[in-house]
Amino acid sequence: MKTGKIPMLKAAAQKAVGAAIIFCILSGFFPAGAVAAGVDNSIYAQLLENHVKGRRVSYDGLKRDEKQLDRYLSILSAADPDALPRNHQMAFYINAYNAFTLKLILTRYPDINSIKEIGSFFSDPWSKEFIPLNGHTVSLDFIEQDVLRERFKDPRVHFAINCASKSCPPLFNKPFEGDELDRQLEERTRDFINDPKSNYVKDGTLYLSRIFSWFAGDFNDNPRYYVRLYAGPDLLKALDAVPSVKVSYLPYDWTLNRR
Repeated sequence: MKTGKIPMLKAAAQKAVGAAIIFCILSGFFPAGAVAAGVDNSIYAQLLENHVKGRRVSYDGLKRDEKQLDRYLSILSAADPDALPRNHQMAFYINAYNAFTLKLILTRYPDINSIKEIGSFFSDPWSKEFIPLNGHTVSLDFIEQDVLRERFKDPRVHFAINCASKSCPPLFNKPFEGDELDRQLEERTRDFINDPKSNYVKDGTLYLSRIFSWFAGDFNDNPRYYVRLYAGPDLLKALDAVPSVKVSYLPYDWTLNRR
């Protein structure tokens, strides 16, 4: 009977596909992470490794490799992120935000000193709709506000996305991956909070990145408590030395984070 053969055929097909995937992984035909995440980040991984060092980005190098970046962006544009598991979705959108920010800078590089130079009197670079994703053309603002903040509600995302500026949390030199996302977000958050260029105690005042002011609600309007959660020994010692520490927010340097 046909009704009896269909499940058997499906099961056989699934086994064949599974065997093919395992073969490809073991033979190195494509990276295991690409299968697990549903998106192949290998091109992006190589670009980041080659052109991101410390807090700085080689836009000269990226400009030379712009075709490779475009290849990766086309992979993102062709993907269906809503079909991915939750952590993989979040990793996808963080990578998309960062990679399309790089592309936005390259559209004006080298004649640009700040991302804020992109746009017009009526619109800023973050509201510019130039990103083809999931069947729509969206903006960086849409990815950050409507997807990452609204859908995932994880304040650590603020230390993972990069605005191509010196005061931003540094661009991570690896792609974010769903299977490693929690660890990666923890590391990015801890590193930024304990970076004395971005957050420090001096003369009884806790000086913080303006990120904690702009997105205060994401940190439960209590940046001191959030900072203590991730403070390393040096910062924690400085905080404990001033029990009633005041909070002040540092100026934000929008200069391009190039090297």
